[in-house]
Amino acid sequence: MQRYAVIKEKNPREIVLLRGRGCRYKRCAFCDYHDDASVDEQENLLINRMALNCVTGEYGVLEVINSGSFCELDESTMHLIEGVCAEKAVKTLHFECHWLYRNKIAALRERFAKIGVGLRIKTGIETFDADYRERVMLKGIRETDPERLNEGFDECCLLFGLPGQTVESMISDVEIGLRWFDRVCVNIMIENSAALKPDDSVRELFMNEVYAKYKDNPRVDILLHNTDFGVGGK
Repeated sequence: MQRYAVIKEKNPREIVLLRGRGCRYKRCAFCDYHDDASVDEQENLLINRMALNCVTGEYGVLEVINSGSFCELDESTMHLIEGVCAEKAVKTLHFECHWLYRNKIAALRERFAKIGVGLRIKTGIETFDADYRERVMLKGIRETDPERLNEGFDECCLLFGLPGQTVESMISDVEIGLRWFDRVCVNIMIENSAALKPDDSVRELFMNEVYAKYKDNPRVDILLHNTDFGVGGK
């Protein structure tokens, strides 16, 4: 599995895919990323050190993902991240966090501010259609007001290519995301072992009628495959 890459387009940065204890939620109908996890802290530390040792600080920006939320990383790995930021002059650090753990963000911002690092926190909204999000995706976000979904978060992920989504709903999701978040990351559903499967006709609609509208927007990342950032895979 590839765990380090460099993103040179749109918001240039380095990115590492670390391994933690695993997503505590594990109920999203579309996701099996939580399989990349272990309760063996020493094994996780070895894997994570190898990825973090690749960081050069070229852009001063590092994105850390871990198939879950930042709070599911072992403390030993968090110390490694702090050390890399200090050594490589990383000034901006991106983390991911499920909405359920939003109350842990302020403490993390304070922790990294002490070493001169600003945080950008991304969360998976998937869609602003609350009924679809909770009834079909089983996302576990109780808030329905888009204006309040960004509390504590800077960026959001959206998931397209699922049954029932339309051109109108996808455009609406992106526009709402751009209104309330600094950046939007659009993920196109790829079939995996989870229960919810992609709809090829919706994927085609996205490519034909939505993709061109946002592909050059500097605030929108589009992942047509879940490894398009250069990390992940087998």
